[in-house]
Amino acid sequence: MVDEKKVNQVVDTGKEEGERKDTGNPEGNGRGYELPLLLFAGFRTLIDRLHAELAHQGHPDVRPAHGFAMQAIGAEGATASDIGRRLGVSKQAAGKTVDRLIALGYAHRTDDPADARRKLIRLTPHGIDALRRSAAIFEELRAEWAEAIGVRRLGALEDDLRTVVPPEAFRLDAAGWLGGA
Repeated sequence: MVDEKKVNQVVDTGKEEGERKDTGNPEGNGRGYELPLLLFAGFRTLIDRLHAELAHQGHPDVRPAHGFAMQAIGAEGATASDIGRRLGVSKQAAGKTVDRLIALGYAHRTDDPADARRKLIRLTPHGIDALRRSAAIFEELRAEWAEAIGVRRLGALEDDLRTVVPPEAFRLDAAGWLGGA
């Protein structure tokens, strides 16, 4: 349950104390603002645990924005403009993230074979290793959730989210969206 004293303190639901719906009700009568907060908290929990484990496995400098950027670079590489567009940030902001990934050894710049005027950003073996480890860690975290709430309930949760989340919502621009870019 979300602690009402810490979030949405200004919202007046227009209900008296006795009229409020019980958020623990098995019929799912929660408050509207709780759903995005719970989804975000679940996301944040997974990402924080991922990065703690990545640090333990030899990738202490990887941050969530780096993971999004490495996904935006992809297997074929991408230009800074492409990365910015995929992340929903400016070319300059993408360039700063790319510079950091290069400094950390996760990416490198190379000539674009299709256009000598352009530079491609490609993942290094170190960057690919971080993404492969991330995938394995996410599998472990999913298994922990399945253990905690049950395989069927987790599967049902995933199915339900696939029902309400449109396919076009699977984008990498969360960092830009959260930052208002």
